[in-house]
Amino acid sequence: MNLRPPPPAAPKAHRLIYRPPVQGRDYWILDNALPDPLAVRQRLLSRQDWVLGAPHRPESWPGMRAQPALSPEELAPLEAWARQQTGQKKLFAIGAGLQGSQFNHNCVQLVGAGESGPRPHTDSRKLCKYAAVLYLNPEVPDHCGTALYRVRLPEGSLGGNTLPARYTNLVEALDSRFVPPDLFVEDLAFDHRFNRLVMYKADLIHSATAYWGTTLESKRMTVVMFWMA
Repeated sequence: MNLRPPPPAAPKAHRLIYRPPVQGRDYWILDNALPDPLAVRQRLLSRQDWVLGAPHRPESWPGMRAQPALSPEELAPLEAWARQQTGQKKLFAIGAGLQGSQFNHNCVQLVGAGESGPRPHTDSRKLCKYAAVLYLNPEVPDHCGTALYRVRLPEGSLGGNTLPARYTNLVEALDSRFVPPDLFVEDLAFDHRFNRLVMYKADLIHSATAYWGTTLESKRMTVVMFWMA
C-alpha cells in the first residue's frame, strides 16, 4: 500500500496577466530621498527594540526589523512625492504600528547574506496598492536591490507578472503554496543605491534580489512602506 501523500498541485500560473512595467505608471524611483540619510541610518542602528524573524524564529519575514522607522517629519515628504507621482489625492497605511501585524508600514529591516534570498511575491490588495523600499546602507553592492518578476509557463514560454482583479494575492491566484524553483523569471531589476526610494504597484510580482553582510552595520538596511489609495 502506498501511503505517501500525493504531490502538491502545480501552480495555476496561466491565471496571471502580463503588464509590461512602465516607469511613471507601474514603478517610480526617487534618488536622494532623505536630506540626511546617514543621520537616519545611525539612529536606526542604535535601536534596541529589534524583533527577529527567519531563520532565527519561525516567521514569514527574514532578518530583523523595528517600527516605526522614519519620523513623521521624515515620512511626510516621501508620502507627498508618492501622491504626486501616482496622482492620488490621499495615501494611507492600513494596520500601521499594530503589534504582531504581518503588515508593517514604515518598518526598518536588516537582512544579511544567508538569512534569506529572493522570494517573489505580491502584497495583498486588501492591504495596499503601492509598496516602496528605501535603501539605507551605502556599502551594499548594486545587485542587492529589488526586481520585478514574471512566471514561466509549463511549456517554457513567459507568462504574467500581476494578478487579475478577482484575486487578492499571489498564493490565491496560483492556488498553491508549492512553487517550483524555476517558476519566476526576473523581468526588471532596480539597482541598490544608497538613499534611493523605489516604489511600485504592490500587485506586481517583486522581491529583494539579494542580501548582504553579517553584522548589524554591514547588513542590507531598508525601510519599507505600504500605502492604500
